[in-house]
Amino acid sequence: MGSLAPGDIGPKAKPQNKASGSKKNSSKDIWDAEEVVEGSEYDCLHDPRPQPGYEIIYKQAVTSEDMFLQMGNKTPATASCEDMIVKIHLPETKMSDVELDVKEKFLDLRTPKYFLGLFLPHPVDHKKGKAQWDSRSQTLHVTLRMVRDLDLFNF
Repeated sequence: MGSLAPGDIGPKAKPQNKASGSKKNSSKDIWDAEEVVEGSEYDCLHDPRPQPGYEIIYKQAVTSEDMFLQMGNKTPATASCEDMIVKIHLPETKMSDVELDVKEKFLDLRTPKYFLGLFLPHPVDHKKGKAQWDSRSQTLHVTLRMVRDLDLFNF
């Protein structure tokens, strides 16, 4: 007769053979690289530099069919937008001092005076982004193509 105990729930643990070696490497790492979420390395950074002002603007490609003939499924909602523009205001900063790193869901900007670690609201194609510096207003315009699943609005 069998009996059930809390240890019987779930898959059975495989015994490890000491002769074949364990899967853990000899380093003192707690997690494997696959277990760490992208962008989590920026969670605990403490930087005394102030955060610059920024705004996120959504941009969509609208044609005459969308505006006048109303043949497309475009709406004014952000679900119909293709691009995300992040405007970062950096007073008293030169373009040569700006370090920008964009990941799929995180934007990291560093200058000698400012630090911005921004989690993006939507995943972006970080390899096809474009940054433009406006020296008059001392603003960095970062245009990023959003990665969207195909749905009612994006096809």
